[in-house]
Amino acid sequence: MELDTGVTAWMLTAASLVLLMTPGLALFYGGMVRGKSVLNMMMMSFGAMAVVGVIYVLWGWSMSYGTGVGAEGYSLFGNPFEQFGLGGGAVLDDAGEWVVDGIPTIVDVGFQATFAIITVALISGAIADRVKFGTWMVFAGVWATLSYFPMAHMVWGGGLLSDAGPFVFGDAAPIDFAGGTVVHINAGVAALVLALIVGKRKGFGTDAMRPHNLPLVMLGAALLWFGWFGFNAGSAYGADGAAGLAWVNTTTATAAAILGWLITEKLRDGSATSLGAASGVVAGLVAITPAAGDVSPVGAIAIGVVAGALSAVAVGLKFKLGFDDSLDVVGIHLVAGLWGTVSLGFLATETGLLYGGGIEQLGVQVVIALVAVVFAGVVTLVVGLALKATMGWRISEEEEVSGIDLAVHSETAYETIQQGSVIKEVRA
Repeated sequence: MELDTGVTAWMLTAASLVLLMTPGLALFYGGMVRGKSVLNMMMMSFGAMAVVGVIYVLWGWSMSYGTGVGAEGYSLFGNPFEQFGLGGGAVLDDAGEWVVDGIPTIVDVGFQATFAIITVALISGAIADRVKFGTWMVFAGVWATLSYFPMAHMVWGGGLLSDAGPFVFGDAAPIDFAGGTVVHINAGVAALVLALIVGKRKGFGTDAMRPHNLPLVMLGAALLWFGWFGFNAGSAYGADGAAGLAWVNTTTATAAAILGWLITEKLRDGSATSLGAASGVVAGLVAITPAAGDVSPVGAIAIGVVAGALSAVAVGLKFKLGFDDSLDVVGIHLVAGLWGTVSLGFLATETGLLYGGGIEQLGVQVVIALVAVVFAGVVTLVVGLALKATMGWRISEEEEVSGIDLAVHSETAYETIQQGSVIKEVRA
């Protein structure tokens, strides 16, 4: 097919925007932790970029979009050797490019690699302050291989959860426009399982563990919002009206989620906070991701406001349930990801219940969400326990108290004075 340079330019831009999301996440998460942990928190995001950025080229693309292993429409992953190292002739031809739908396949490789990177980085927020950096780096590569790449194949590569799979009923087929199951449910479930395996931070529930730099959090949220236009509008694979609809829906849902979160905070706590606004941004972005191309802007408002309110309530449950999801990955990404995926059963403009469709679309969306939860949960449990038994997850209690930045990375984000084993932060 002939190369479309305009669409190719847009897809390269979209890929760059999505890549920017991971440093944005590093700022968002870095501001939410205590000052003695900020560098480690940011390094976990950059570490995910390093590991996944390499293995995606080696076998990630092939596992995601290569020929499925098993019966057609039922496969869980693509053949990792078929296009290993981007070989096999499906990415680059003799002229240096293979063009599909007007876009060189190598450009799509870059676009999809950024999705894999941000998904792994998202998980890190659940285990802040307390895990070995080496174990995290190994987990990033193994989890991406066993959970992310297969999920991408199942949903977008013609596998079990795609419109070529068994979960198609009449006109209702699975919808995941930009990653509700692949990215957010996948990462949210992994975050919950790891938080339970790793255990609570010392002082969880008794000591104040407030964000040390809220302006950093808000800057990170702003960069995530900006990068998310590549995430959602880029998933239209064209510089056209479909991309425009995804762009508008992304903005509208996110704005509505901020309102939903702040109203919930005000009614519950008496104050609307900057942390709540930043968290509302992320909740709205998460919820609209699977639906950005398949709902109306009015539907996006409904998705966003509900996502903000649900996530605001959900983040407080970790204290009642007793698990330490440090930076609310479960309360935001899992909860909003589930809501965004299921909401399509009501709000999809072609097959949703509120637009004259039957109950089939709702049933399909619930099923694919549940399959994603079970798959991600089982894979993460196996990988997490295996690493606990071999490498170990936790740093020592003394290192955790003194600060993981100095203990693990031999540096600190701020000027410090060390007296014995106690690190006191000095801020101008």
